[in-house]
Amino acid sequence: MHFCIVGAGFSGAVTARHLAERGHRITVIDERAHCGGNCHTARDPQTGIMLHHYGPHIFHTAQENVWQYVQRFGKFAPYINRVKAISQGRVYTLPITLLTINQFFGRTMHPAEAREFIHQQAVQDITSPRNFEEQALHMIGPALYEAFFKGYTTKQWGLPPTDLPAAILKRLPVRFNYDDNYFSHPYQGIPIEGYTALIESILTHPHITVRLNTAFETFRNQNNSDHIIYTGPLDRYFRFCHGRLGYRTLDFERIDAEGDYQGTAVINYCDATTPYTRISEHKHFAPWEASLFSKTVCFREYSRLAGPKDTPYYPIRLARETTMLDRYVRTAMATRNISFLGRLGTYRYLDMDVTIGEALEACTIMDQHLALGKPLPVFFTDPH
Repeated sequence: MHFCIVGAGFSGAVTARHLAERGHRITVIDERAHCGGNCHTARDPQTGIMLHHYGPHIFHTAQENVWQYVQRFGKFAPYINRVKAISQGRVYTLPITLLTINQFFGRTMHPAEAREFIHQQAVQDITSPRNFEEQALHMIGPALYEAFFKGYTTKQWGLPPTDLPAAILKRLPVRFNYDDNYFSHPYQGIPIEGYTALIESILTHPHITVRLNTAFETFRNQNNSDHIIYTGPLDRYFRFCHGRLGYRTLDFERIDAEGDYQGTAVINYCDATTPYTRISEHKHFAPWEASLFSKTVCFREYSRLAGPKDTPYYPIRLARETTMLDRYVRTAMATRNISFLGRLGTYRYLDMDVTIGEALEACTIMDQHLALGKPLPVFFTDPH
């Protein structure tokens, strides 16, 4: 069969490679000038530093098969994400750990003491949190919530925390020890040659043709494939016939400096009065080579609602969007010879490892359907 795969990010690359290894002919198109989607990395021509052009990406996973898969195509160096936060003029460690708690409250508590202390801080009469703010008050109490989450979350989402679902906060850990590793997964690292080189390696196969600078809209009438695997925005495929699904996007303000600008890779700015959400210093994402560079490059990040020409980052998925999503899913289910996959294709926030894991699962499902001569599913994972 001939497959057209729209999007040269992880979802598209993993499925393209799998199908190519089974003898199918693959055309991968992407409207950008590079592979990798929002994971794109490239050497800065001025400094030589590897830049994460769409914001920092740290690979972390508990899925051993995913970890083994990515190492087939690139060498990873260990990397632990240790985030700092500035709140009310002071620097703290994130996620909230025993050190953060003792720093913030000026105490020297042991784990059991801190656990009981936070329990007393928490708002006990909130038994079923209905939104982000109630979840935070229920978990950590008003003082830590106001210091670390209220202002930052408002900037990140452009909405008051009372309008956001409680599930957003449930992903964030609170630890009663001194472990400041932002992630708890057993496999963590960053590809030494960057994510774009990794994805290019996945796409390097004689049965795969990659066409960059090619939007699907311009390619649509030329498409002669038997099946499309679409990893672009779901609403865009249907020409926004039900409206535009909401996304947040990011603007980046570059900072060039000598030496070391902030002493770490990421610092969050939690106060609502600071307009940006964080500053990332990119040579610290490659500590194995950071000492080679006399200069440094940082980016301030500003979050805002995505417009029609902006890069979509985070799906908003509030009531209006989920209603619209239902309409698009119903329309998609009535469409033939196409499958939707990945973060944009299913309108879900996905970490890189989950994206790869779902793509590998989709490959297994495709093998089963093709072996039986059955049409491929429109969705391999329920977008809801």
